[in-house]
Amino acid sequence: MKNILVLCTGNSCRSQLMHGFLEKFVEGKANIYSAGIETHGLNPNAVKTMAEIGVDISHYTSNNVLEYQSIDFDYIITVCDHANENCPYFPSKAVRIHHNFPDPAKATGTKEEIAKQFAEVRDEIAVFAKSFVEKM
Repeated sequence: MKNILVLCTGNSCRSQLMHGFLEKFVEGKANIYSAGIETHGLNPNAVKTMAEIGVDISHYTSNNVLEYQSIDFDYIITVCDHANENCPYFPSKAVRIHHNFPDPAKATGTKEEIAKQFAEVRDEIAVFAKSFVEKM
């Protein structure tokens, strides 16, 4: 079974969204992990935006990438430039894939405007995740 790590800065939004979509799309045919260079806790808006489309990530935890150094990953997907530039070395055959998504945690405005920005990033990540799984 393939091991896939999704990595971002704080493991609170983008990597959690990607983790949720990958789990949905791989249908149990791969192990999905997500982590951050730091841990910022699970963002409540990320949980809410995924729940709106029927994906429950409320049980996910914010993990530090160093917790997974012993896992032989097949793929490491970085979802922000900071993580891509600061990802530690994993002694494995992992294929590294990078795509910088906007950070919805930095969204400003009314609650509705923030929710809209989260939904836009969520939908962008969904397209990427689906394409990745189809190619994998």
